[in-house]
Amino acid sequence: MSRMINYAMNFLGTPYRWGGNSPTLGYDCSGFVQELLASEGIDPPGDQTAQALADFIQTKGITVQLPIMCSLLFFGKSKTQITHVAVAISPFQMIEAGGGDSTTVTNEIADKQGAMVRIRPISRRNDLVLIIMPRPIF
Repeated sequence: MSRMINYAMNFLGTPYRWGGNSPTLGYDCSGFVQELLASEGIDPPGDQTAQALADFIQTKGITVQLPIMCSLLFFGKSKTQITHVAVAISPFQMIEAGGGDSTTVTNEIADKQGAMVRIRPISRRNDLVLIIMPRPIF
């Protein structure tokens, strides 16, 4: 496993929190992925949405057709309407901060929703619109 995936595994079970970017308070999808990117020296400035991460990382990576370890998976209606981001840990699985929504603003709510950093099959979602491999991870 790569260094980034090993790092990501440390956050399994961390609560999901809408707008979150903290290992103690919780992560949302983009806050979690931004933390992983920062560990590889690819840190976009400021707190990014999933769409903003896609826009930023497209200039720093290579679009690929199939998920490979460490590729970023962007989900939504289109490449310009991205609503979720995760990281592939294999061609079939991803690690994500998921299960919550805009109402998930406390750890108690996250716990009730089962919202956290977790591993899920990529095929569980049917709205994958973009896969990008960031260059420094090669």
